Amino acid sequence: MGCLGSKEDSDSKATETNEKPTYSWEKRPRLDPKDYSIIDVTGETVGKLPGEINGQQFIIQNCQNCNIFILDHTDSIQVDDCTDCRIAIGPCSGSVFFRDCKECQVVVACQQFRTRDCKKMDFFLCCATQPVIESSSGMKFGCYQYYYRELAGQFEAANLSVFNNNWSSIFDFTPAAGETTWILLPEDARVSEYMSSPDTEKFANVVIAADESMSVVPLTLGSRRKRFDECCLVVFFCEKDVQRRVKDLLYEQKQTKEIEMKPEDVERIFQSEDYKAAAEKGPVIGLEFNSKDCVRVTNEAVRYTCGDSPPSIYVSPTSEKASQDIDAFYNFVDMSMTSG
Repeated sequence: MGCLGSKEDSDSKATETNEKPTYSWEKRPRLDPKDYSIIDVTGETVGKLPGEINGQQFIIQNCQNCNIFILDHTDSIQVDDCTDCRIAIGPCSGSVFFRDCKECQVVVACQQFRTRDCKKMDFFLCCATQPVIESSSGMKFGCYQYYYRELAGQFEAANLSVFNNNWSSIFDFTPAAGETTWILLPEDARVSEYMSSPDTEKFANVVIAADESMSVVPLTLGSRRKRFDECCLVVFFCEKDVQRRVKDLLYEQKQTKEIEMKPEDVERIFQSEDYKAAAEKGPVIGLEFNSKDCVRVTNEAVRYTCGDSPPSIYVSPTSEKASQDIDAFYNFVDMSMTSG
């Protein structure tokens, strides 16, 4: 009778047994911290191109008189001890934290925003939650205005909605009695007046627009007083090209929100069953417009842009109904955000 197993088979099994297992995290490329930080730079234009960070954390530290462009989505960003810098930060899925900085101009989009021990800072901000300042003074805030080709996709990668922007709802964690620690930038302030596009070879193929005409995020009034007495609510139900349609309406938006709504919520708020089916297809986007003769102008603009009575767009039919719609819709938003 032959042997059940040869010596070669036994040696092979022994070799397999002695091999160390390979774990999934060991297969990942090791990241070099130097690739995810900008530290100790003076008087230069520096930064990262789209695709160079890909959702990792990033650090900016001890920079003076620099132009810094982080044109990619990130997980979180910490900015420390920077003075007299112009900083553009792409969409951040987590928090952006400024500490011990002064006299900087910044355009930034993030889930959470915070400053501590900062002075004389100008921010053009898109923030999904309430921005917080602490032990800071001379802070000024305006609505985010920025564009480059990859930016819309980076907002999606960072899971940020361009319509949920609380840029003006600042919370001062350490208010000083009798002192104004923050204000809103002038209504006509534009990013292009505060910072220019990069002019170095590294960014030669990146086209940046720093004004409201091309901005990925709609320009909104925030907490500023409305210019006109009349407003109108427009609600898009699961419209993929809503940003183009919004821009075609052309005029001033008081505020915007994107939120999930159940069909029964839609029926209750708009007192109509016409949009229940559309509500099941995805989140709705509500836009509050403000202009002279707003309801008439808005209805005409929507009909011109989108056709007569599109089943996926609701427009307040009268000024009285618009007032009810706006209160009901944004009360629902507030309650949903609180309960969430």
